[in-house]
Amino acid sequence: METLPCPGPDGCQFASGGCKAYARLNVVIGDGAGDVMGSFVLRTTSYNTIRTLAARLHYLSAVSGGRLSCLPLELKLRGKSTTMSYRSAIYYVDLVVRSGLTLEQAVAEAVERHATRAAAGIDQAALDEAARQGFANGAFEDLDEDVPAVVEEFYPSGQGEVVQVSANGSLKDRLKAQASRLVS
Repeated sequence: METLPCPGPDGCQFASGGCKAYARLNVVIGDGAGDVMGSFVLRTTSYNTIRTLAARLHYLSAVSGGRLSCLPLELKLRGKSTTMSYRSAIYYVDLVVRSGLTLEQAVAEAVERHATRAAAGIDQAALDEAARQGFANGAFEDLDEDVPAVVEEFYPSGQGEVVQVSANGSLKDRLKAQASRLVS
């Protein structure tokens, strides 16, 4: 096994254009009072979402002096239409300053929160590095119970064999049926 740089789906000699972009964004919901190390994982294969979030993360980190983890932010679902989408709505996720705050207020809050955490002995740089190493080692891979959702994203039931679920079947039932079909 070896790690190679990814030239992207169109330039990859192995995938022949068959790759699909896949990204995960881990975010803390609320103020983190319930589970300070817990997070929500946004999984996406949307090129527009990946591009938008990557740009926003860079911008917000720069404007806050590297205090991205302390910024009060929220995820927004946005829609747009283009000639390429034949004027149909395309939805993507964006990352913005929390409603009711200006950028200046959000950065001031981030500076204050960062100082409070540092005074309490929380080393954000060490936490960020541990997370980086964990992701590199695969320690944060998808959990078994997350696999059906990921499978559904990459191989929706509309492609290939149809999964039968009753009209009142829940998403959970549909995902279980899809996962069991793929396992067998």
